[in-house]
Amino acid sequence: MEGTVQKRKGDSLFADVALKGVEIKAKKKRYSRKNNPAVELMKRVIAAKKQNKLTNKPYYQYTNYEKMTISLNGVTGEMMDSGLIGRTPWLRNQVEYSPLSGQLILPFMMNERATKVMYRKSPEKERTLVLGERSEGINQIFETGNIFNALSADAFSEVDIYDNSIRLLRRTMTSPIADDAIGFYRYYIMDTVQVDRDSCYHVFFTPNNQQDFGFNGDMYILKDSSLHVKKVSLSIPKSSGINFVEGLTISQEYELLSSGDWVLTVNDLIVALRVNKMLAHGLMVRTSTRSDYSFEPIDDKEFAGVGTVRKDINAEIQDEQFWKRVRKVDLTTSEKNMGKFVKDATKMKGFNWIMFFLRPVIENFVETGINGKPSKFDIGPVNTIISHNFIDGYRVRLSGITTANLNRHLFLSGYVARGFNTKRNYYKGELTYSFSPKKYLPSEFPKRTLTFHSSYDVMSPSDKFMVNDKDNVFAAFKWSDVDKMMFYHRHKLEFEYEEEWGLRLLANIKLEENEGAGNLHFRKLSDLDTELNIRTTEMRFEVEFAPGRTFTNTKQNRIPNNNDAPVFKLSHTIGLKGFLGGEYNYNVTEASIYKRFWLNSWGKLNCNLKGGVQWSKVPFPLLMMPAANLSYISQRGCFNIVNNMEFLNDRYVSADLEWDLAGKILNRVPVLKKLKWREVIGFKTLWGGLSDKNNPYIQQNENNPGLMEFPEGCYVMDTKRPYAEFSAGIYNIFKFFRVEYVRRLNYLDLPTANKDGIRLRFEMTF
Repeated sequence: MEGTVQKRKGDSLFADVALKGVEIKAKKKRYSRKNNPAVELMKRVIAAKKQNKLTNKPYYQYTNYEKMTISLNGVTGEMMDSGLIGRTPWLRNQVEYSPLSGQLILPFMMNERATKVMYRKSPEKERTLVLGERSEGINQIFETGNIFNALSADAFSEVDIYDNSIRLLRRTMTSPIADDAIGFYRYYIMDTVQVDRDSCYHVFFTPNNQQDFGFNGDMYILKDSSLHVKKVSLSIPKSSGINFVEGLTISQEYELLSSGDWVLTVNDLIVALRVNKMLAHGLMVRTSTRSDYSFEPIDDKEFAGVGTVRKDINAEIQDEQFWKRVRKVDLTTSEKNMGKFVKDATKMKGFNWIMFFLRPVIENFVETGINGKPSKFDIGPVNTIISHNFIDGYRVRLSGITTANLNRHLFLSGYVARGFNTKRNYYKGELTYSFSPKKYLPSEFPKRTLTFHSSYDVMSPSDKFMVNDKDNVFAAFKWSDVDKMMFYHRHKLEFEYEEEWGLRLLANIKLEENEGAGNLHFRKLSDLDTELNIRTTEMRFEVEFAPGRTFTNTKQNRIPNNNDAPVFKLSHTIGLKGFLGGEYNYNVTEASIYKRFWLNSWGKLNCNLKGGVQWSKVPFPLLMMPAANLSYISQRGCFNIVNNMEFLNDRYVSADLEWDLAGKILNRVPVLKKLKWREVIGFKTLWGGLSDKNNPYIQQNENNPGLMEFPEGCYVMDTKRPYAEFSAGIYNIFKFFRVEYVRRLNYLDLPTANKDGIRLRFEMTF
């Protein structure tokens, strides 16, 4: 029997979508791929997709319009009558009915973006030109509100089923027509139907295992020699254990052009969101339409230069006439009134006090703007006000930074601190000039800055490996006594330049004086009774290339949007004896490579390789030590159970491997799968060596004035025995926490060695 599926003009594209998911009931007949008509059909579809891809064309271009709206979903009559919404007219006026969810919603954020996508096959290159983009809603209330837009775009990126892997929810999923899809999915031919006058096979598909990250869905395949997909609907199985997502549906439609080519014209997404049962539900709707397809030759100048994305100079200031011209779907009443909604919100009684307490939680900074005036100076980070270390005991710190509301090019930041035990005062001051105007802070991507830095403080040598601020209160809890520390005076002039397509250049000159503290002493082998300070002057040059990586700017740091991008880094440091007080000549070269590999339903593997050489004869403070993390809070890129300065080398190679299985094993254990825990294992190793010229223990260096005595607890590695440690952890505990067990595999005979331990981390993921 042949059915009919037709879309009437004005009908919702998702009128028949149930956001609660699809319930799959096992059939009595066991599924088999052998002699299965659905499998044979899909093999033909997969074989034909190479001929159906637009990248077979010498050129193509199209215009893409995208609208994303985020709303409070499930507004009830009680909320409208007697709740906060009912008592607040400007909230009540924002409520509207959504035919997509079938409920009342309150839209509070909307983004629009129009782009022109161009492709050339030889030499192959794709270029996206951002014609216009704008954002309205509560994200404008926060100076780092663009983080909501960037993270949403990264988590819910556009889907193309003609790709083998689909990137969604910050992971990759196998497309239902991927080259290896036959082994991952089960297929069922449901019927032969008419879709907009085209005869199509209706195929239902679902993952072999509902716990795997894959799709349920319906696909309509043209019943002709092209076997092109006419229409597809994708959803996430409820048992896959995705966090914060109650339901997700992607709908795509393809149309036939007059040229005879099938092209994607509709690529829409609906996501029902919920943090937990106590909090309100959210609804995110992204409508994406492609139009104005052309296969005519494109001028080579459109592909000139590097990078894949460029932005029109007027992209963020396009007028309403531009948006009416490119907009393919009408705005709802609430979307049109989004600007007024935000203005009314800021006029609400007590709004300034609410934001005063809310911003430190979200942004870790306190703004000083009052009476609606923008903040010119922010106080923070808040989590560094109180901290603790071996030398100071407890210490207090007050930090802050000027903002672009004071000057868009010139920024001043720093802190003053006081140690309770030492009764010493510390400071840090930075004056930064940004060659490009900033929206709020100088760290915004891309950076093109010149910075002068001056500071006096105390630190442990391993603090330089910390990604976060060394005074972060959560990092103050150590699994080992960090008693080897030093006071430092540091002055640095640094130039940093970034390109949006992934290149980063850095050059600086630094003057530093170090004074030993605690159990860290600087004593020459020729005079062990005298403690010295060390003065160095050095120049450092660094180049980094991370094609495809972008950042989301926050007030404290920058969050990479795409950790899939490979990162290549090369640096060289030159010590200058006799220049501005420098006491040593030296040369240090370091290089690193980072890459993430996706393993489909088996998760992902992060690989980080590093290596370095100290080419010169130097005292131990200028040697290389392992990147040790002494905190109970685990940190990427560091060894978990190596002590502070435990090994000193002048050459090293390290490898850091982490395999996130994404619940592949635990989701198959009957009881544990209900917890939705996910497993991760890691292995880290360090091969290091110390050449004779820098080894204070060999006879030829006895009384050598160019070397220093190693502090207690510092050792020379055996070049035939690399250090190694293993970790096994569980994350997604209560959706926010990660716990891992770390085990040291060798060098257990050293007095500084800890055999094992537990590390924690706050980690939120889908």
